[in-house]
Order: sequence, then structure tokens, then C-alpha cells
Amino acid sequence: MQGTITDTKRTLIALIPLGVLMALLALDIAIFGADSILGASQVSLLVASGVCIALSVWLYGSRWKDFERAIAGNVGDVAPAILILFLIGAISGTWTMSGVVPTFICYGIKLIHPKVFLLTSCVLCAVVSLMTGSSWTTIATVGVALIGIGHAEGFSDAVTAGAIISGAYFGDKISPLSDTTVMASSVNRVGLFDHIHYMYLTTVPSMLVTLVIFTVMGLTHTAVPDVRMAAYSEVLSEHFHITPWLLLVPAFTVWLILRRKPAIVVLFLSVLVASAAALVFQPDVVRAIGEGVTEGSAARIGFAGVVRMIFDTVGVDTGSPEVNPLVTSRGMVGMLNTVFLILCAMCFGACMKSSGMIADLARILRPLTRSRSGLVGATVATGTVLNGIVSDQYLSIILTSDIYRKSFEDEGYEARLLSRSVEDSATVTSPLVPWSSCGMTQATILSVSTLSYAPFCFFNIISPLMSILMAVIGWKIVRRPME
Repeated sequence: MQGTITDTKRTLIALIPLGVLMALLALDIAIFGADSILGASQVSLLVASGVCIALSVWLYGSRWKDFERAIAGNVGDVAPAILILFLIGAISGTWTMSGVVPTFICYGIKLIHPKVFLLTSCVLCAVVSLMTGSSWTTIATVGVALIGIGHAEGFSDAVTAGAIISGAYFGDKISPLSDTTVMASSVNRVGLFDHIHYMYLTTVPSMLVTLVIFTVMGLTHTAVPDVRMAAYSEVLSEHFHITPWLLLVPAFTVWLILRRKPAIVVLFLSVLVASAAALVFQPDVVRAIGEGVTEGSAARIGFAGVVRMIFDTVGVDTGSPEVNPLVTSRGMVGMLNTVFLILCAMCFGACMKSSGMIADLARILRPLTRSRSGLVGATVATGTVLNGIVSDQYLSIILTSDIYRKSFEDEGYEARLLSRSVEDSATVTSPLVPWSSCGMTQATILSVSTLSYAPFCFFNIISPLMSILMAVIGWKIVRRPME
């Protein structure tokens, strides 16, 4: 029966599972909102996978064993990424409870000045996001505080939100602790640090242009000082020992990265060093965490505190509702929903690939991929459009990678060019879509509508354009000789 189906019909059939997924995700978001990522999206992915398998078996005579092998292969490919994600959760806990993140925030707050408020806000969010690997956490903590300061100093909430989101997504994009960065590299089989280093070529220029824009906007604005950020710094200083010595933890991590050590080794050693720093500099915090689960000697309580801040959701009650989110971390258990989503997305991708439907969808776009700029441009456009279709950056990363992987291979380009193009689009444009999980979340957290802040998210707008520009120029893009 497969031989009687034309290419046009195969393409239309391939759109059915994608259409089912889009419809289910839209329903998920309408019902659950930003919480759809906690389980509803995963169910939708599995249902769409079932639709793909049923169509393939019925129309093409595919075998269940083929799908089993494809799913096992896809899940096996992301096994290292899953371990990295758990270590990222551990770092989130140890860096926060050891005082590393509070130290960065306190030092960053001291740099705030009305004339450079937008510039400093962008840089501060970039640093915190780089250290934590989470744009959402940065926006929900430092971002919320900065919105209040910007409003008091006469800045539009939309402009301030643009600076916050630009910085947060820059840091998230190049952080080895970011789940989207890990995902983009792993699904395209690119080393994590190779992927990050290659992204510098498009990400850094995009950020520099963004910082120039915010600098000009800040210098031309008449503002008055605000003292509330100093209050946040004071609260953190009361509950944590803020010292430059804690900066040795991220410095050690950066040193390992520069030595090109494996990502898992870097993250594991960083967790150990941060845990030791917590025992040395924040013994009261560790003791409070440990006393919540055990009694006995100081050593027993200290051990329990360290282990718990690695794997569990923990926090410090500072007495300030605004500051408490800054010193709360979810640990390894906080990564379970992301791992759940990755596994379900990999199942859907495996089914679409094994059935040949990914190739059928790619056939539509093949005429656009004959040139370097056309291939990268089509990838960037697809990653951006899929954010609006499937309403989730994780799915956009995986689907865009699956659609174009063979085209990049056939044209002789490195896999890291694909992973970079995907991140330059699917990751950074996600908060610009009002109905996406990112867009709804950031708008809710900052109390600024997506359409209001989107024009001022300069980094998120420039980044995909920079990716296409670099493809046109051909800077650092290697193509192996065609056979």
C-alpha cells in the first residue's frame, strides 16, 4: 500500500500527528496555562505519538518493533543530558544555599544607578541567569524586584521587562546549567561546551548591540534614585555570609569549562565545591535545612542538610516575601518535570522519524535549504514559527532539530551549526509569543503583557537575525567536501 501513496499524500498524512499535537497543546494551555508543562503537555505528546504509530501501521505497514527500537535509541541518546539536568538541579541548590547566588545579587545591586538602570538590569539578569541556568528563575526573582525599581524611577514597565528578559535569556542560552542548552546540544549530538562556544559567535554580538541600545535609552532618561534594592541586599546579608571568597566556586567552575573537561565532570565537581562552601560559609543555613529531617550530632545534621539541598526543594525564610524566592531552590527533584517532558518528546520524535513522517515534512522545505543562508534561515524561521504552533520551546527545539538534521548532514555542515541555529530561534523567541508557556509565564510574573514588552526584548529579536547574518557571511562555518 505504501507504494500507492504519492509524496503529496504522504506529506498531508505527516501533518496529522502534528495537527493533533497542536490541538491538544492549545487545549492544555487553555485549561492549565503555564502549568501545562507539569504533565498535560507530556500526555499530549504521548497521544500524538500513538496517532503517528497508528497511521504508520495502517497506511505504511510499519512494525511495532521498529518504533520500539527508535524510541529506545532516542531515549538512549539523551541519557547523558538527563544526568546533566539532575546535576544542574543539584547546582541550583548548592549554589543558592552556599551563598554564591546571594553574593552575586548583592554585588550586582550595588551597581544599580538610575542613568545605567536598564544596562545594569540587563547585565545583572544575564549574570544571575548564567550562574543559575534558568531564565524563569531569574525573571521571577531578580526581575520582579527590578520591575518595581524601574517603575519608581520612571521607566516604563514594558521597557524594564525587555531589559530583564533580554539579559535572562542571554545568560540562559550560554549557561552550561540551562536545560534548553543541554537539550539543544544533546538532541543534535554536539558536546555541551562545543555547542556553547560556537554560540558565542552569534550570541555575544547580539548582546553587545542590545547593551548599546539599553545604554542609550538609560542615558537619555531622567530618573531619580531608589533605595529599595539596598533593602533587598540588606536582607540577604542578614541571612547569608556574603564574601568575595564565595566567588571562587563559579571561578573554579569556569576554569574547568575552559580546560574543556566533560560537562558531567564539571557539574559534579562544582556541586562538591559548592557543598563544601556551604559548610564553611553558611553553617547556620545548612543546620536549619538538616534539622528539618534528622536529629543527633552536628555532623549528622550537616550531612543531612547538604544532601537535602542537593536533591530537595529548600529555601531560607528571610521574612521578606520579595526576597524569599531569591533564596529558594528546587534541587534535583525540580528537574523531574523537564526530564518527563524530554522523554515524551523524544518518543514523539522517534515515532515521527521511524514512520518517515519527519522526512515527509522536510520535503516541503527542501527547496529552501540548497544554500547555506537558506538552510540556516529556514531552520531559524521554523524554530520561531513552531514556538507559535506548539507553544513550547522544548518541543520547538526537538522538532526543528529532527526536521533539519538530515539536510545539514546532506549539505555537509557541522551538527553544531544546526544546534546553534535552533537555539538562536526556538529558545530566545519563546517569550515573544503571548500564548506560549514562556510568554504567558513571563507576562504573569512581571505583570506586563507579552505584546507590550516584546518590542523591547532586543536580544531576543536580534539573536535569530544575527544567526542568519552569520550564515550569509559564512564566518566560522565549516563545510566538508561533498562526495
